[in-house]
Amino acid sequence: MKAKIAFLYGPHDLRVEEVEIPELKSNQVLIKVGACGICGSDVECFEGHSAEGRYDIAPYTPGHEWGGQIAAIGSGVATLAVGNKVTGDCVMACGVCKNCKEGLMPSACLNMREIGFRPDSPGGMGEYMIVEEQYVSQIPDNWTYEDGAWVETFSIGYFGIWGNGGYIDASDTALIFGCGPVGISAVMVAKTSGAKTIVADPLQYRRDLALKYGADAVINPLDSDWKEQLQKLTNGSGPSVIAEASGNDAAIAACFEVAGHSCRINFIGHSIGRKVPVELGWTIWKTLKTKGSGGTKDFAQRTIRFMSAIRDKYDFGALNTHFYQFGDIHEAFDKAIHDKSTAFKVMLKFD
Repeated sequence: MKAKIAFLYGPHDLRVEEVEIPELKSNQVLIKVGACGICGSDVECFEGHSAEGRYDIAPYTPGHEWGGQIAAIGSGVATLAVGNKVTGDCVMACGVCKNCKEGLMPSACLNMREIGFRPDSPGGMGEYMIVEEQYVSQIPDNWTYEDGAWVETFSIGYFGIWGNGGYIDASDTALIFGCGPVGISAVMVAKTSGAKTIVADPLQYRRDLALKYGADAVINPLDSDWKEQLQKLTNGSGPSVIAEASGNDAAIAACFEVAGHSCRINFIGHSIGRKVPVELGWTIWKTLKTKGSGGTKDFAQRTIRFMSAIRDKYDFGALNTHFYQFGDIHEAFDKAIHDKSTAFKVMLKFD
């Protein structure tokens, strides 16, 4: 069977080609893609600003935010069936190397793959994709494919706060730096947990969006007095939980300065490849707890249940601001690149 699949050959070199779909291995499923989001990391790889996408090895198919339906299964697949609506993990740990057997994070896997970033793990920007059973999760039948495409993003904000020993509850005041797709997910997680939730983002559109999705207050970090505003909102104590979801140098540095005593700081936004000056001494005098998370270990099922529990309160569909048919993928990337102020989530459709 042939299918149209997108391949990224290098910066600004994205091609849609008709190729033969390989035969399924016993542990694999064939998925007919229904929707695939364009992530900021996809844009950075397309522009040549990130080394995460490995087109230096060979052309690869992007797309790690996807939802689809199983069209066929391998002979050894036991937990999934043809017709299931599904989504999948991004960071793919092998499960058998010594680091995986130690229970370490997926980013520690000695054979780690990333769906949608490498030639050996093609993503969802194609009519069909093949994924091993262990990385695929079923979503409810009443979900849209776009909902399924949000699972990977939401899991980052969710695991970023709760994973690796993290927690949040109604006694906390949370500060979320950055209100992109991952940041808005962290906002919903914090507010659902009962915490007073404050969002700092320079874009008015995103601050307004934050208020619709659970934020109690918003701050423009470009205001000269934003730190004073934060102090008032926290009764002079500072936040007890911070989720840094922007990857911005100034925001990363500010985490240590504005954190309240014993604050749990969760670094979620990407900043690898840069050295960011911070006043690390605050970790001593404020007894700060900092952590990161490479991948979202064993959180797919929890994420799907969490999203199901809050679907009546938060409209995930409204977060998809722009839709393009797969055949218009170049126009979709152009929108995601050049309209970052209003293109909150650009979604490819496969009707």
